[in-house]
Amino acid sequence: MPPHKWTDETRDASCYYGDADDAANRRHHSSSSLDDDDDDDDADDEQEAFCAGDRPLIRGVGGGGGVGGAAAAGAEGSDGCGLKTRNIFGLMGFLGFAVVYAMRVNLSVAIVAMVNQTAIPHSNGSVVDDDTCPMPEPGRNDSGHRMPEGEFVWDEATQGLVLGSFFYGYVLTQVPGGRMAELIGGKLIYGYGVLVTAIFTLLTPLAARWDLPLLILVRILEGMGEGVTYPAMHAMLAHWIPPLERNKFAAIVYAGSNIGTVISMPLAGWLCSLDFLGGWPSAFYIFGLLGILWFGCWMYLVYDRPSLHPRISLKEREYIERSLRTQSLISQHDEEDGEEEGGGEEDGEGVRLRHGEDDSIPWRSLLTSVPLWAILLTQCGQAWAFYTQLTELPTYMSNILHFDIQSNALLNAVPYLTAWFVGIACSALADWMLARRYISLINSYKLWNTVASVVPSLGLIGIIYVGCDWVWVTFMLAGVGSFGGAVYAGNQMNHIALSPRYAGTMYGITNSAANICGFLAPYVIGLIINHRETLSQWHIVFWLAAALNIGGNFIYLIFANADEQSWSRAGRRRGTGSRASLRT
Repeated sequence: MPPHKWTDETRDASCYYGDADDAANRRHHSSSSLDDDDDDDDADDEQEAFCAGDRPLIRGVGGGGGVGGAAAAGAEGSDGCGLKTRNIFGLMGFLGFAVVYAMRVNLSVAIVAMVNQTAIPHSNGSVVDDDTCPMPEPGRNDSGHRMPEGEFVWDEATQGLVLGSFFYGYVLTQVPGGRMAELIGGKLIYGYGVLVTAIFTLLTPLAARWDLPLLILVRILEGMGEGVTYPAMHAMLAHWIPPLERNKFAAIVYAGSNIGTVISMPLAGWLCSLDFLGGWPSAFYIFGLLGILWFGCWMYLVYDRPSLHPRISLKEREYIERSLRTQSLISQHDEEDGEEEGGGEEDGEGVRLRHGEDDSIPWRSLLTSVPLWAILLTQCGQAWAFYTQLTELPTYMSNILHFDIQSNALLNAVPYLTAWFVGIACSALADWMLARRYISLINSYKLWNTVASVVPSLGLIGIIYVGCDWVWVTFMLAGVGSFGGAVYAGNQMNHIALSPRYAGTMYGITNSAANICGFLAPYVIGLIINHRETLSQWHIVFWLAAALNIGGNFIYLIFANADEQSWSRAGRRRGTGSRASLRT
């Protein structure tokens, strides 16, 4: 096969980035070889075969194709056991997010058992009867176990402060966590972030009984530990996952947060109803110990890059490195200074090494990047709706729909389970549409981000109109709201497209801003409710969340971009120039 035709290293780029990039590839190769019309036709056939999956990405060791190449492709990275190293990395990342989210949300359930609701004055005496939900019939949602009143007298504003204090710390470590993961690797940052979260989770019951300010401090420190996890994982995905696998892989890894919520909510509700370890404190002890156990497994099984992993197969490492190199192929074609491919040092995975002065972040370019602001604003809208549901819905189910703690926790967990399934399905469909070239990358981001923003917002509005019908409320949350899982195929991977080099830092910036809503939402909702547990006040809460979510998506549709930005390519050129001057 002539060298200008569709090769292993250009397959991902040609299938993933679209027709304009195909033309760029063709111009690049035509500069080194003469083509005729027949050769172009053959090349088109070759590209179609690659994109359709009829040609293997990985050939045999000798470079041959055919049956031997296909067999090698089928055995890629499996070492004969079928489990790839990047799958182990993904599994541990998934479990890590499951654990940290279990430690994050258990307070949302436990606070129902911690607070003495009868000791808190409410201002519902003057409201009309149809603005409140009737008490349930006996046996409708009664678990049969009567819980004692909680030991803390915290009004709605204080509860909002306790629930939101986690996010004061969470937003502080987003950007530093992403940058540290880029510089020293995500393994340590992600691992120690989970460990710190686990330690302070174990200390939560002691702090709560000691003093309210101490509890708030512990929750802030817990948030600081967890704050590094998402940016660190984003930086690791840029090294480990080929472009055509990213949507589906990220959906599975990040959906650990959904599974952690699904498991922890009903489990925490059940533990709070027991006398084991004092009832509600057991929810913190058990999840904290699970976090420490996970940390030991992570440190042994996971490494920062495929090139550093001692147990990865040669075939899998070659596959990952080849696939990631194609990500920068199009950008290299667009550079007009004619840099030679060997001018810079790479780690073998298409992302340049980051050491010394050449690794300085273009802060001005980042902070003035319109596409990055578009991601930030849509994430803020989605985060407000998400944290309204995550932190406040258990209170709504308890105080408005009158569910006991076990039924409350179970019903609140169902939406996260359905969102997990929908997220994986949407991400797999998104990858399939991109591989078949039915949709461009930017239109894919916009499509799935719209699904993730608008459809769940309609579910929140639907809660307003179904009133006290708990079956329809559950449908709006678990059925309509499940489409929030499509966000993994929406803006979540957009950072890597804008700049693989600074993906961790960029995700830290946007996630930090979005999670400010983690403490603003509970605080604002506390002010809205203000001792008035009525349907009208909660309707304001749901309208606000839906409006912010849809508004953020509208901005994303206008200003989003999926091309690598000029300042990202300029950073690569600066790194090349600096190293070339050092060699001379």
